[in-house]
Order: sequence, then C-alpha cells, then structure tokens
Amino acid sequence: MTHYAFPDDLVQAQTAWYAAYQQLAAEDSPVRATVLRRRLQRLSVQIATHPYWADIPDQAPAARIALKEMSWAEEQS
Repeated sequence: MTHYAFPDDLVQAQTAWYAAYQQLAAEDSPVRATVLRRRLQRLSVQIATHPYWADIPDQAPAARIALKEMSWAEEQS
C-alpha cells in the first residue's frame, strides 16, 4: 500500500466533512440542516480543488480514497 503525505489542511477538511455529514444525518432542524449542507458543499470544493491533487495527477484517485479512509478513521476515534 502506498503512503501519502497529505497536507494538514487537506486532512482537516476531509475530517471536518465527515463530522458535518454525521451531524447532518442526526439533524432535525431544517435551518440547521441547511447550514450543514452548505458547509458540506464548501468543504467538498475545498477538498476537490486542493493544490495537492495537481502534484500527484497519476495517483490522485487512489490518494483520494486513502485520504477518505484515514479521515474516517480519525473521525471515528
């Protein structure tokens, strides 16, 4: 398995994405749900357009999965 050196801000954004997603899943308030959906959209753009992906164009798909797996594990702990 290849190990990637993800920038801290990218890892933080992906971890925050999972936290917001879990909050949204448990949210009853329509107003708060809207706020969380907007946060998810902003974080998605931040993650998808991060300059890190340009540095590893041939490895980006596998790196994206590795980032998601690592961030999910951090969010669960």
